[in-house]
This record gives sequence, structure tokens and C-alpha cells, in this order.
Amino acid sequence: MQRLARNGGTAGLLRWLAGRADGWAGIARSDGTLLSASGAAPSGPLTAPADVPDVPRLIAEGVRALTERGALAYSHDTGAHTVLLFPLPGPHDPHAEDRGAAPLLAVVTPRPVAAGLATLLADVLMPLSLCREAEAVERKRRRVDLAESRGREAVLHLLMTGQLSIAQQVAGALRPRLPDPVRVCVVECPGDSRDEVARVCAEADGGRSWIVRCPVYARHLILVSPDGGTATDEAVAALVDRCVVGVSERVPLADTATGYRQAFHALAVAREVPGRHVRFGAAPEPALVVGTAGRRWAEALLTPLLTYVPRRAQDPGSQELTATAASWLAFSSHATDHLKVHRNTLAARLRLIGELLGLDLHRLADQAALDLALRIRATPAPVCTPDPGPADDHTGGQRDGGAAPGHANGAAHDLDEVLRRPAVQEWALRQLAPVAGAAEETLRTWLRCEGRLGPTAAELGISVPGARKRLTRLEAVLQRSLLRPPSARYDLWLALRARETAAEEATS
Repeated sequence: MQRLARNGGTAGLLRWLAGRADGWAGIARSDGTLLSASGAAPSGPLTAPADVPDVPRLIAEGVRALTERGALAYSHDTGAHTVLLFPLPGPHDPHAEDRGAAPLLAVVTPRPVAAGLATLLADVLMPLSLCREAEAVERKRRRVDLAESRGREAVLHLLMTGQLSIAQQVAGALRPRLPDPVRVCVVECPGDSRDEVARVCAEADGGRSWIVRCPVYARHLILVSPDGGTATDEAVAALVDRCVVGVSERVPLADTATGYRQAFHALAVAREVPGRHVRFGAAPEPALVVGTAGRRWAEALLTPLLTYVPRRAQDPGSQELTATAASWLAFSSHATDHLKVHRNTLAARLRLIGELLGLDLHRLADQAALDLALRIRATPAPVCTPDPGPADDHTGGQRDGGAAPGHANGAAHDLDEVLRRPAVQEWALRQLAPVAGAAEETLRTWLRCEGRLGPTAAELGISVPGARKRLTRLEAVLQRSLLRPPSARYDLWLALRARETAAEEATS
């Protein structure tokens, strides 16, 4: 009995009792509702024995009899069977006066009742009650853990969408405090070991990092760690076998989204190196080099979205739509997990966003434009590269002219003007410097095919696995993730387009 209580819990004890009684055992409320029973499937309905037709009525009668007589047990013959009822003692008062309020152990056994069965049932009451209390505590603990996990996930979501002050307010109820500046670390855990790896991470840095279970990738942990602390990422890669770790540069807390992208790209490289640990190499964000002209372009493109007011109160507003766009651009179809919405809801929001902005979000070019505009908006203006002087300004006098804001063709035209800036041209050269020859042709073909493997393989005249292998090698060369979102394809499309605009300007 004690062994079953430790290893099998309530379900194990009830199965054992049913076997000893050669019948059925269950736990019921005083109104006859069954709470658990022997032989019940884990997710199936709780049922009473078919040949004992009215167990709820018998339990209700037993409760009345126990209450009226002040008895400690009740038995009732029902033809070929006997129903035995015993109130379960509470955790602190096993002889409580209000026995009718306690759950009851109900056993159905063939007549005549086996010798010693009543004594056995009396002996099992305390272990059974303790098992139920322990299981109730475990359920509460899991709910608390889930609530804390969801709270941390919400704080990360707020940080990723640039809502720093609200994130800090919510984080005030949890520990530790949000650090600033930070390094973002993405840990890919082997198998189902995410909880164990989270414990290792917490021990490795003394609980100084924010540890969040990624809502998108089931094997990923996201760490927001204080810069300059212990090398938690290296320790985790060394301590946990087959664990892969990618780490961002040092970024302000407000740029957590940038840090996450960097860490994710570093993770793609870390999978291919023996140490399974890579820190993101220096590479400026395109949002930092677009200057004032780029900020004006982004503001003009996003204005219809940022000023949108829904017709109905229950419809998503501008802030929710903006967060949806950012999540979808980062995680593609996995945004449903990130945003906790149905895929039809996501599709409807994306249609509305495309209509508001005049963009075709099925096209990689328009996705790249929207991604850049959102990143510019999330970047503080003072840290952007200042505009060049009049002699070097390549915007062609389009600062206040051009096509109407939000129109797809106008947005593409004005984006080309931004991509002609010398700082952007320099950024593009750095992005594309590692690729040349066949590798560049593979990259161009993949981007021209909207980042889809099937059409890319067909155009290159190779198999889909062959195209995947080429792009995997490109990930190692570029030190960026291409095949899994967040992908670097938007940056690479912008870099190639910037080089094309320079070539067009040179030949005109």
C-alpha cells in the first residue's frame, strides 16, 4: 500500500483496491459525482459498474446515513453486490464532524464480502487521502509554474515589440530585475530536456538572467542576460551534451528584438561548429544606416497602419496589427504560436495590413520593405547614421515628393532612393562580401523565387535536398539563418537591391 502510494498515487491505489475487492473502486463527492475510478482511461469519462445501476443515488443515501448516525462507514446490499462507503479524512482533521462534505471511497464487491476487506479499506483511507492532497498540491504547483512561464513570455513579447516601460512594470512582480544592457542568448536543447537545461542555466549564472521558454520553438530557451556577467552561454554549451547556443552582441534592453535576431543567426552557425557555441559577428543593422531620408520613408509607409482605427471595439487596433506584422515577419507561420491566435485570425490580420499599406505581403520585396520600416521605427533616431551633406545626398530631391505614402509602387520607388545612400551601399557590400560565384547565384535564385525551396531547386536544375544543402552551406558562410525564421532573407534582399540600384545609377 505504501509503495503504491509513492509510485502509483490515487490511480494506483484504486486499481489495487479493485483487484483486492474483485470489483470496482472509486472516489466520489457527497452528491454522487465520481472524481476518480479504477479502470478509467486517463482522458476518458468516469463510469460506475454497469451491473450497479444507480451508484450516485446509493452514495447520496450513504452520505445521509453517515451524517444522521455519525458512523464511520456505510454498506448497502444491491442484489449480487455490496456497496461500501468510507469518508476520506481531511489532511489535518481525520475525524471531522461534517463527514458529508468529505469525498468518499466507494467500493463495489460481490457478495458475500471477503473477510478482512472492510479492515483493508479502513487502513487505505489515510494513504489515499494523502495521495489526493499531494496530487492537489502538485496541480497547484504546475499552475503556478505555468503562470510564471506565461508571465515571462509576456514580458519578452513586450520587449520584442518595443514596449519597454510596460515590460519593466510587469517584470517588477518577477525575479530577477530586467538588466540593461543585455546579451540575448538562444539555447537549442536536446530532446525534451528544456526544463533541465533551464535549471542548468539558472545555476550557471546564479539566477541573474531572464530565462524564457520560447513560445515558437519547443526546444529553445531564450536568455536575456546582463552584459559583463559570467559566461553562462559557454558554460551551458560545455555542461549539456548536444546543446547548441547562439549569443547576440551587447545591445540596450530596448533592442531586445535585435538581440534575439542576432542570437538566432548565431545559433544557425553554432550547429555546424564543434564547440556548439557561437557569438554573433559584428554587422550593423540596416535601420542604423538609412539616415533621415530612411526614417521619413518608413514613417510615410507605416502611417496608414499606425493611424488605423478599427470600426468595432473588438477588432484589432493599430498597435495589435503592428505587433502582428512584426511577429509574422520574424516567425512566418509560427506567429500563431507567438501571438496565441488561430491561423485564420493571423491570415485575416495580414490581409488587412496589406490593404492598409498597399503592399502584397506574398512578395518578398514587400515583406523586406515592411520589415525594414518596422525596424527603423523601433530604432531610436539619435543612434542612426546622420545624413550626408548636400553634395553626397543621393535621395535625388525626393524628400517631400514621390508617390503617395502607402502605395506599393511608391514605397518601392522611395525605398530605392534610400538604398542609394552611401552608408547603405557600404552596408550592402559588407553583407554580400562573403558570397561570390555559384554561391551568389544560388542566393539570387532563392530570393528571386520568394525564398521557396521547390521553385529554387527547379530553376537551378537540382533536387530540393540539394538546394537545401547549398543554402545550409550559405548559412555558415554568411553566419546567418536562412531556412528557419527569423531569416536573414530580408536583409539579403535589401543588400542585393541596393547593389542593383547602384549599378542602374552608374549606367544611367
